[in-house]
Amino acid sequence: MTELNAEHARRAIVEHTRRLAESAAAAGPDAAVPTTPQWTVTDLVEHVGQTQHWTAEIIERRITDPTQLPTDYAVLPADARQWQAWLSESAQRVANAFSDDALDAPVFNAAGDERSGTRFWLSNVLNETVIHGFDAANAANQPVDIDADIAAALISHHLAMLTSPTWEMMRTESAHAIRGTGQTLQWLATDTTHDAGAWFVERRPDRATWQPGTQRADVTVTGPARSLLLTLTRRLPLTDREATGISIHGDTHLAQHWLDNTAHIAD
Repeated sequence: MTELNAEHARRAIVEHTRRLAESAAAAGPDAAVPTTPQWTVTDLVEHVGQTQHWTAEIIERRITDPTQLPTDYAVLPADARQWQAWLSESAQRVANAFSDDALDAPVFNAAGDERSGTRFWLSNVLNETVIHGFDAANAANQPVDIDADIAAALISHHLAMLTSPTWEMMRTESAHAIRGTGQTLQWLATDTTHDAGAWFVERRPDRATWQPGTQRADVTVTGPARSLLLTLTRRLPLTDREATGISIHGDTHLAQHWLDNTAHIAD
């Protein structure tokens, strides 16, 4: 799995949260969020800040038992002028919680995969912050820059989630929809090192699987890591090459079917 240097990830959480706060202020609290149609900017800010505080508590307390997960959530300030400080606090708290000492400590892993719990949550918080940062910028009609290495690590995290035991249990309909009879998809980033920017997906009868690297596939989707991430998370359309720089070789319908059936709950 493509993993970021922990210090790089910590800095990215703080930086992308700062950008999200600026975009939220520019858009306004009541603005609609086109890429998460059920949400306003207020909902977006509340979700990100609460997720960061909630996750920080899990790591700080080294929670290993899912029945002991926090049940209280941080309260969003009613005054939108306080949001930037509130988000800065949540980002710094969770970044501090992901200390080097915590990275391999026993902590509950909500994906149920081979990662340590803290490393799972580090990827998860970074993903929430980056993707919802894009949502906020989109609501404010602002451009978004995502480092290629960060995007590549988040693609690996995304695919790990979709093929995890937890996804099979909690999102059964999606997990079953992305099974197949051996169909294969290759995702290739054009702006990372070869090993870090290649993901091969196989849709088997019992489950979907993924692995790093390149193989011959029924469809190959190639483009900048940022565009691949935002397409996989359903923020950008698959077939708008002018907007994304993505090219598709092979069965486009197979790639689109994958995207249509892999929405996260907050999409």
